[in-house]
Amino acid sequence: MHLSTLKRFGYALAILGLGLTLTACGKKNSENDKVTVSILQSKVESNKALKSIAKTYQKKHPNVEFKIQSIGGGTQYNPVLKTRISSGNAPTIFSLLGPADVIQFKKYATDLNGTKLAKLANKGTLDTVTDGGKVYGYPYNVEGYGFVYNKEVFEKAGIKPEELTTPDKFQEAVKQIDSKKDELGLDAVFATPGKEAWVFSDHLANLYLGQEFNGNSLKLYRSKSMKFTANQEMKDMLDLEMKYSIKPVMQVDYTSQVNKNFSQKKVAMVQQGNWIYPTIEGIDKDFANNGVGMMTIPVKGQEGKLAVGTSNYWAINNKKSDKEQKAAQDFLTWLYTSKEGKDLVVNKLHYVPAYKGYSEFKMPDALSQQVFNASQSGKVIGWSFPGYTGTPWDENTMQPALQKYMSGKANWDQTVKTATDGWKKQQAEN
Repeated sequence: MHLSTLKRFGYALAILGLGLTLTACGKKNSENDKVTVSILQSKVESNKALKSIAKTYQKKHPNVEFKIQSIGGGTQYNPVLKTRISSGNAPTIFSLLGPADVIQFKKYATDLNGTKLAKLANKGTLDTVTDGGKVYGYPYNVEGYGFVYNKEVFEKAGIKPEELTTPDKFQEAVKQIDSKKDELGLDAVFATPGKEAWVFSDHLANLYLGQEFNGNSLKLYRSKSMKFTANQEMKDMLDLEMKYSIKPVMQVDYTSQVNKNFSQKKVAMVQQGNWIYPTIEGIDKDFANNGVGMMTIPVKGQEGKLAVGTSNYWAINNKKSDKEQKAAQDFLTWLYTSKEGKDLVVNKLHYVPAYKGYSEFKMPDALSQQVFNASQSGKVIGWSFPGYTGTPWDENTMQPALQKYMSGKANWDQTVKTATDGWKKQQAEN
């Protein structure tokens, strides 16, 4: 073999070796770039959509892998999260469901104050997860409730829902509909679900009890007492809903209220939220899409404001590596702020967004659109009731007390005393 041939052969081996080295380094760097984001979340109905969204994200971010577990459908979220944390298998992203969770899990949650997404969150949506100047979660979405009404009934009765901004005006409209219920084809004005105590202990009470806490659930959660100074206004509204309801009120449950009576056009309106749309659609799609609207529950000093809030938040685990935390942050920011992500939030997850920047989007149904409009305009009453939802006071004191009143077994003064004394006792013991 000639010397020149040997030289060429040596050069070839050197180049081949360099190529193999570069390939190995490239493979190693690629492996180092990979990151797994584990998500343990609390809206089981979003499970399928969220997994699909993760796959969409991976197309442009192939280095990010997701492990998603959704808890619900009869399984309590909180115990599962605690078990995952104690076993050393804590998720990268987890859910906070209210003030109690913030207090319990904030030591694991990254402070999100000042982030792009926190700055875009609508007014009031971060109150529940803000403590000591730190923000511990991003809202999943917002929901809203009021009186969901039959548009045709109101049109035939000559009543404009948007004008019913005061309790007196609303009461007159109720009486007017009641006087015409036969010609309107109604059995009653309302279907008031006495069996569903949460409709009143949470949603109705929030409008009156929540005033002293400025709609801030964390403030309520930490309060040692509640004055309930607007309790008479709540009584007046509750009495109105009972008087002009399908009877007997105490036998009306959610299914009877929404499926049997409202969706089948037997009543003019129900106290409920945008979450009932799928139920109505399943019974009468045309009615759901064209025949229903939502009006505010008129409250003195809160005229024209819809009760809008959230009870599910995304938290990022501060015990994870910086790379994992960044990947989680990047994913959530993409989901709620990118053009592609926004479309998925509205049309895949079917969420009413809790963030600015969605003005060009139309919500998938009329009820959600009204919640969205209120949220974007800031004409909302905050949700303080998550500050007591699920507490012994809510389930063992407030709900039974209201049902006792509604069934005629206690007067209102006794009901208010039971509620305020019960809260003071619970808070003193905690």
